[in-house]
Amino acid sequence: MTTLFWLAYITVTLWSIINIIFNGSRATKMISWSLSVIILPFLGPLFYYLFGINRRKFKLFKLKQTEKRKLYSETYKELKGGEQSVHEFKEYKQNKLASLIRKNSYFAPYEGNKITLLNSGEEAFGAIFKAMEEAKEFIHMQYYILEDGMLLDRFYELFQKKVKEGVEIRMLYDSLGSNSMRGKLVKRFRKIGVKAHSTLPIRFGNLLFTLNYRNHRKIVIVDGKIGFTGGFNVSDKYMKPVSDLGIWQDLHIQINGPAVNSLQRIFVKDYHFAGKEELLLQDRYFPKIEPQGETVVQVISSGPDSRYPAIMQQYLAMINIAKESICIANPYFIPGEPVLEALRIAALSGVKVTLLTPRKSDSLLAQYSMFSTFENLLEVGTNIYLRPDFSHSKVIIIDGEIVSVGSGNFDYRSFEHNFETNAILYDKEKAGEIEKFFMSHCKTEVKLELDSFKKRSAFSKFLEGLAKFFSPLL
Repeated sequence: MTTLFWLAYITVTLWSIINIIFNGSRATKMISWSLSVIILPFLGPLFYYLFGINRRKFKLFKLKQTEKRKLYSETYKELKGGEQSVHEFKEYKQNKLASLIRKNSYFAPYEGNKITLLNSGEEAFGAIFKAMEEAKEFIHMQYYILEDGMLLDRFYELFQKKVKEGVEIRMLYDSLGSNSMRGKLVKRFRKIGVKAHSTLPIRFGNLLFTLNYRNHRKIVIVDGKIGFTGGFNVSDKYMKPVSDLGIWQDLHIQINGPAVNSLQRIFVKDYHFAGKEELLLQDRYFPKIEPQGETVVQVISSGPDSRYPAIMQQYLAMINIAKESICIANPYFIPGEPVLEALRIAALSGVKVTLLTPRKSDSLLAQYSMFSTFENLLEVGTNIYLRPDFSHSKVIIIDGEIVSVGSGNFDYRSFEHNFETNAILYDKEKAGEIEKFFMSHCKTEVKLELDSFKKRSAFSKFLEGLAKFFSPLL
């Protein structure tokens, strides 16, 4: 029996390592997976088979409509309703960033938008419900997490009313993130006329090709004229404390103006591939939107179907073009060496770099992985603050001029495996408003100091090192 065990272990481990060598795309990730399959008998190879193989390279994944999604993005670069408001930048920084996003994500910067910042669950969902109450034609809603509870019940009651008024309602949710949206709960919405579909459904026949690729977007569009995006999910934890993390904090934005066209394009694409090929390209879903405000907004999307890791490129570009300051708020700051090196270069060259993360995370692995990056950043002069509450915001501000708000975390999962959406605001006033809110949490009592951080316990350092080992796999 012992001989058979070792023979099976060696065979499975060698098969895994050979696959890692042939199909690996990055040295750090290859090393982490190789060590995992060696030190975790059978369990390591199983995890690699489920989460490590880049199935985008294989025909089997292409059969899951990845190539069709790419073609969709390239074919429908500009749709009716927003192209008349495309903005051309004269400033170097703005033009460089906007050009990158137009090429890697196919979205233009639109002028004439009114932006409302939504800093709490009450504000965000209050604004969303108000916009939905006034809907005349359609409501499109997409979330990573739709969680059974008080908040979801409010959506149900509102949808029941709006369907009776003749409003079309379409709802997308991630099948893993919204694990409670199954059986009676999803039938409840469908029964009242809501067209509800899961994205990348986890079924036995497609488990290997969907489990590792999740739709992490948070988007609402009302009548094609009002849009919402940011970090909030539909969960009661944003409205009341449901754990020792208290009420989760986050940031959402409401967009009134031509940039809603971009959010609608993202939703229509995802709905097309989740909702049995229903393609919503009629003019009524992309109405012409007159200017509503003064903000230039550019939406960026990224996912396993993208030709480039667009969210990572966006963050790198913003770091590289910053001249004076970089402010980053993120709950899962595990960016990998390219982004870390860019931040170290920025700090060493005189740019003020400030990082704001929660002191305590909902994931111990993420928490220790984050902490493993702090010492090197502190050594080059980065300011790091640890919020006592749990902030789920995903924000980066450069030079008090350009700010990004959305769903994209600073980790490999958001960069490579998840479908994400960010909105970039080219607006000094809004950037300054968000930066002021950001700095209000950067207090002396929550600032990390290099000398004291170095004195943390050996056990903490060990856990950080262990977590760092797995961080390329997150």
